[in-house]
Amino acid sequence: MHRRAFVLALAAFGTSRWARAADVLNGFELRIGLTPVFLDDQAAFLNRWRIYLSERSGLRVSFVQRSSYREIAEQISGQALDVAWLCGYPYVMAQERLNVLAVPLHLGRPEYHSYLIVGADDAATAGFEDLAGKVFAFSDPNSFSGSLYPRFLLHRMGRSPEQFFRRSFFTWSHRKVVEAVASGLADGGAVAGYVWETLARIHPEITVATRVLARSPAYGFPPFVARAGLPREVAMALQQVFFGMRADGEGARLLETLNLDGFVPGDFSMYQPIRDMVRMVEGR
Repeated sequence: MHRRAFVLALAAFGTSRWARAADVLNGFELRIGLTPVFLDDQAAFLNRWRIYLSERSGLRVSFVQRSSYREIAEQISGQALDVAWLCGYPYVMAQERLNVLAVPLHLGRPEYHSYLIVGADDAATAGFEDLAGKVFAFSDPNSFSGSLYPRFLLHRMGRSPEQFFRRSFFTWSHRKVVEAVASGLADGGAVAGYVWETLARIHPEITVATRVLARSPAYGFPPFVARAGLPREVAMALQQVFFGMRADGEGARLLETLNLDGFVPGDFSMYQPIRDMVRMVEGR
């Protein structure tokens, strides 16, 4: 093939690829699953974020809120959702059906901690073991920081929540764990450190009534995941918007509201320690 003909053919191939990508993206309805966030004006914020993601990606983005991680995990595994902001615990249990799309950065790292908290006026509790016989608040049964990690600590002690605590309950929200401990409804609780730190910025009157008793080691931050089978062009378009948010004026403002620094690529290896913990605690 003559050089000119080759170049023209290559250009045509590239043009066809771009045309195909444009066809896939144009009007694609992308459903992103979320559990309730901790913001006061949640609906207004999610609408801003939806508009931003739609305009920057060319996709028709909608947010779908569900009350639990289990619902989100089931719906994205069943392809009723395309993308989800999912805790690492349900992600590792369904990782063969999901791909990590983007991992948030908090305090410059793609990691977070589980915080064990007690009331601020509780000076007697020096460690987790001192909560024996007390009332304890978990967040969501499928939360790493709000359920799996404290159960892991109990497992190492050879105890179950029923054996160790006088009573325990689920609040189904990290913010509500903090509120339960702050109000005295629970003596202690487990919460995502990211949520506690963010509430300390926007609602210090809540966190000031609590004290961080202990912090877990760092684990992979809850990722945005995409269902297997999501068109590659769609996944890449959304991924590039996430990665570019911190360099974009409106994107940076949205990140500031979320108390995040940006997004980076990720993979399953970041969450392998959580998978190992599930095997240890639950034997599966």
